[in-house]
Order: sequence, then C-alpha cells, then structure tokens
Amino acid sequence: MESGKRGLLTLLPLLLSFLFYFDFSKKLPSSDCSLLPHNHYWIASKHVVTPNGTISGAVEIKQGRIISIVAEENWHVNSWFTTVVNYGEAVIMPGFIDVHAHLDDPGRTEWEGFPSGTKAAAAGGVTTLIDMPLNSAPSTVSEEALKLKVQAAEGRVYVDVGFWGGLVPENAENVTSLERLLDAGVLGLKSFMVPSGINDFPMTTSAHIKEALPTLARYRRPLLVHAEVLLDHDGKLEPEDGADNARSYSTYLKTRPASMEEAAINQLITLTKETRAGGSAEGAHLHIVHLSDARTSLNLIKEAKQRGDSITVETCPHYLAFAAEDIPDGDTRFKCAPPIRDAANKEKLWDALLEGDIDMLSSDHSPAVPEMKLLDEGDFLKAWGGISSLQFVLPATWTYGRKYGITFEQLASWWSEKPAKLAGLTTKGAIAIGNQADIVVWEPDVEFDLDNGYPVHIKHPSISAYMGSRLAGKVLATFVRGNLVYKEGNHASLACALPILHR
Repeated sequence: MESGKRGLLTLLPLLLSFLFYFDFSKKLPSSDCSLLPHNHYWIASKHVVTPNGTISGAVEIKQGRIISIVAEENWHVNSWFTTVVNYGEAVIMPGFIDVHAHLDDPGRTEWEGFPSGTKAAAAGGVTTLIDMPLNSAPSTVSEEALKLKVQAAEGRVYVDVGFWGGLVPENAENVTSLERLLDAGVLGLKSFMVPSGINDFPMTTSAHIKEALPTLARYRRPLLVHAEVLLDHDGKLEPEDGADNARSYSTYLKTRPASMEEAAINQLITLTKETRAGGSAEGAHLHIVHLSDARTSLNLIKEAKQRGDSITVETCPHYLAFAAEDIPDGDTRFKCAPPIRDAANKEKLWDALLEGDIDMLSSDHSPAVPEMKLLDEGDFLKAWGGISSLQFVLPATWTYGRKYGITFEQLASWWSEKPAKLAGLTTKGAIAIGNQADIVVWEPDVEFDLDNGYPVHIKHPSISAYMGSRLAGKVLATFVRGNLVYKEGNHASLACALPILHR
C-alpha cells in the first residue's frame, strides 16, 4: 500500500505537467502557424528591451499577449510546469514596425507580393508592415481598391500588414470619397508632391493637401508625404558627354537636388501651422517620409516642431549606410528618390537621428523586376528607382550605427515605439504587459556575408544594394502575436498573420 502511494506521488508532477500543457478550454496554436506550438510559455534572456530599459529577465506570453515581464532576480518558474525558451545573451526586443514598404500586391506580384515580402520581413525581425498604396494595381485610392488589397493579404501574410490609402487629386477634391476610404480602414494616407511614376497615382499639390487636412483631422489619422517638388527642370537630365555619362551616379544626383526637398517642405509647413491647438486642422498630422536632405530641409522641420506643428519625419537605413561618392558607375541598385547624398550629409543625418530631430526609421522597401533596374546598361536616368532592403534593415541599422554608439533602446524607439504611434497601433511597439507578443530575438555580435549562399527571402535579391555587404546582427527568432513565425532560417508552414484595419 505504501509503495502504491509512493508511486502515485512520483507520478503526480508528471500529471500536473500534462494538465498545465494541455489547457482543454483553449486550443493550442496550430503547428502550421507557429514553430513553437504552445499557447503559454516564457522567453528569457540577459538582454530584454522594455520601455523602462534593458533588463536580464523573462517575458511571459499567453494566448498571443504579453502577460508578465520579470527581472531575473524575481523570476521563479518551474520548468517542469511550463515551457521556457532561454536565449542566453541574445537580445529580446519588440518586433520592428516598418511603416513604409511596397509589397506590390495585388497586380504586380512579379515585383514582390505578400508571401515573399512578409517572409523576408519575418526573417529580418519585422513583425508589422504598413503597405504603401502604390505599385500595386490598382493603387489603394478608393474603398474598392482597399477591399482588393485586404483580400489579397488574407491567408498570405507571415507578419501583420496594415495599409495606407492614397491621397490623389480625385479624392482630395471629393470629401465623400475620402471618407469612404478612411471608413474602410486605412491607417492614414500617403501623397506624392512629384510624379510617382505610377499612372493611377497622380501627384498632389499643396492645395490638394490643404483640402484634405480637415478630413484627416476629424479622423485623427496621419498624412504621409513624399516631399519633393519639381523646380525649373522636369526631373530629368540628359547626358552631357555621351551615353556613358548616364552611368555616373553624380549625373542622376543633379536631377534631384536637395532644393527639391526644401521647396516641398517649405510648402508643407505653411499648412502644418493649422495642425496646432486651435488650428483649423487640429488633430491632423503630417509625416515626411524618407528624408535625405539633412541640411535646410531638416532645419525647416525642426523649426515647425518647435512652433508646435504636428509633424514628424523618417529616414531610411540606405541614407545612413551609403554615400554618393562611393556608388560605383552603373550600379543602379542604388537609385532611389530622394537620392542618396554625400558623405557629409550622411553624417548630419546620423546626428539628427541621435539627437531626436529625426523621429523614426523605415525601409522604403521598393522592389521591381530586375529588368527594370537596367543592371547591364547601368543607366541611372532610365532605371527604375527604389532600394530593396526589407530583410536587412535590422542588421543594416545596427552595423552602420555601432560606430555612433547606438543602443538597443534607440533601436526600439526608431523601429518599434514611434512607428506604432504614427500608425495608431496601440497594442504594438513595446514589450509591455497587455501588448501583442510581437518580438524579435537577435544576436548583435554575429556577423554574416550577404552573398549568394545567404538565405534571402525578398523575391529579387540581385537588385538589393545590400547584397555583397558584411553585416552584424543575426535574427534568431521572430514572434507575431505569440506565434513563432521564423526560427533560424525556417518559417512557419502557414501564413497566419493578419491584415490590420483601423476600427
């Protein structure tokens, strides 16, 4: 009898462990959606980046949410009774939120597409993308076009994807059309002050933007602006000394001088004064995308902020990583708009980012089929512009930022916290209790070569300006809403992330 009791006591921990693992009232995540099929687990590390600083400790996740964060000295978990994944010295931080990506789906999936783009995002530690309204077909400038976009995303995204709508002359001048687009769930709007290169996404003037601001104010959603305007020339410059001149990056650079950004931002800050308290557009917010001019343009934005205007600005890793002087002749992988400027300007961008004058970072992932980059011709004037970078923004920011002493907390601010605020994602952007468990785990000291042997998930690796680089910062794991969607080169079998609509 006594031996029977002892046997039962021996089995009791195993029985309790079984009951803990199998909460019969709640279905476990499908193993097809997550590489860690548990609905309740802990992840631990010596470096957990929280809004209150980096701690050594653990994060408890249940049903896709963060339910507790515990410092190491206060953490007493019995691994018999729950799953613990200990990442040692690796960094656990909020997943990156990329507010500026072109996934080209539907309509131009040969350029990228939701499956390949979101796989690349997951492999790079990006847990949420906000998709731009152009380069897909049709452009997202109406309620009907947004519905097509959402349908294309459902069941095909490995990270969460929200959507910006497009502000174009047609809906800027039609309040009802604009309201229908906002009511359908776009997180905000995007406009171009120069020709976009896409026929169904025409440019807007400052008059169109002024017309739309009161509507955006009522909806409390931002307007993102590509801030360049054409000056005396038409944005093109013919070669001066024969066809080979078009292979020089300096030739392209002359076609888009910093004065184009300056002139656009000058126009915009005549409007942003209305976003101040008591203004006619109080509640509206302007956000300048992919700033490349760190001189006069940036000073205009700083002055507007000091006056109380509701305005923010982003730049991109390629403006922080590369300099015009170093771009080889004919290497059209580096063509983008606004262009990459000189090394002195790059240093000023870093200064502005570190001092808080630039608010956040984005990828401006803008792919195309390789033929459009004219890699063989190397013609900077005719090649399609755009930097393909989505999978590399974490290691690129870290690699080029280390010499400036950037911190994990700064990365979290630039890539998670502030992007979440811009997009209105109130339960994302920080490792905080109650937030969705959107998390990246990465190793800052591990270096790797972006060569043909490296697993790249963007559709056309050959067009990326980062290929051939040596970077530091290897992503080990990416969690989206608690699902482990990426782990050391492998993705979950199914795309179970969600489209995000403003409700």
